[in-house]
Amino acid sequence: MRLYLTVILFLIFLAIAFVFGSQNDQMVTLNYLIARIDMSVATAVSLFTVLGFILGVLFCLLWKLINAVKPNKAAKA
Repeated sequence: MRLYLTVILFLIFLAIAFVFGSQNDQMVTLNYLIARIDMSVATAVSLFTVLGFILGVLFCLLWKLINAVKPNKAAKA
């Protein structure tokens, strides 16, 4: 139940952030190693928020996998 409440609360906050971010239509230029792109600030914020969320989820899953594979110290005693 706690997981569902957390996910719903997170999605509500994310929706509010996207609504406020969509009001900013100023263009910004992103320069990276091999290319340059022009996009609105709202698009850039949305893109980096989604990328950060995906990276965070992947890191948490990797952390759980490492802890599941690692032998327990208590089991050896």
